[in-house]
Amino acid sequence: MGLKKQLDAAAQWAKRTIGTLYYVSRHPGTPWSAKVMALIALGYALSPIDLIPDFIPLLGYLDDVIILPLLVGLAVRLVPKDIVSACEAEANEHPLSLKKQWGAAVVIVCLWLVLIALILKKVLAAVHG
Repeated sequence: MGLKKQLDAAAQWAKRTIGTLYYVSRHPGTPWSAKVMALIALGYALSPIDLIPDFIPLLGYLDDVIILPLLVGLAVRLVPKDIVSACEAEANEHPLSLKKQWGAAVVIVCLWLVLIALILKKVLAAVHG
């Protein structure tokens, strides 16, 4: 399989998975811990900010290849199989539009900034404490 076909297959998997996770996070039968993991995975998948920036050769895409599938796998493991199946079917019937959502991007960036501020606060407290 050529690189282009592999990338196309990965993009299709990501689109289906994001849709499934969206519906999992909204399903009333999904445990709260699974909803949190699904939202974390969705936030990471849709975030304009990566842990390792994509412009760094090879390493930039490595985090997307490792971290995102781990988050998705963990979220799916926390959800009963019948709910995952129902959400997959709903995602196939009603695919999400993944056009740029600037409001969502602003929220994600704000969450990243809050997380960075909390980490810096802890680090500075440890250094000065």
